[in-house]
Amino acid sequence: MPQISQRQAATTSPPPPRPLAQSPGCKKPATCTICSKPIMERILRATGKAYHPHCFTCVVCSRSLDGVPFTVDASNHIHCIEDFHKKFAPRCCVCSEPIMPAPGQEETVRIVALDRDFHVQCYRCEDCGSLLSEGDNQGCYPLDGHVLCKNCNSSRIQDLTAKATTDL
Repeated sequence: MPQISQRQAATTSPPPPRPLAQSPGCKKPATCTICSKPIMERILRATGKAYHPHCFTCVVCSRSLDGVPFTVDASNHIHCIEDFHKKFAPRCCVCSEPIMPAPGQEETVRIVALDRDFHVQCYRCEDCGSLLSEGDNQGCYPLDGHVLCKNCNSSRIQDLTAKATTDL
């Protein structure tokens, strides 16, 4: 019977088993970006990161965003759409509310005049309160930083002209 040297025996025996997490074809469970715990069940991937579904929430209202539209800010903080608009949308200079889409809508209209933002319904003449629009004689006729309709603009100009002639 041939003798096998110890050197040959060492090369013919199988290598010792590797730990499970490092075995070929097996990966370590993903770690949740929020809680840093391993994700053993369903994994949610968003913004290139892994989350437990219950950890993927809006930073403002803490509502779960699993299966819900969301967005991220410049710092990569996750927001529900409503809170993102409330936080980052331009504010109307009249009512101070954010100018954001109505519920169920994705877009809104913002009016910018004299470097100020307005809701459509807040874009009114400062003197008479009439709604300003793109229609004939219903547009904005600014004067000295004031948003005015055509009639109120004319009245103010007449008042200024009359005052200027009496001051002479």
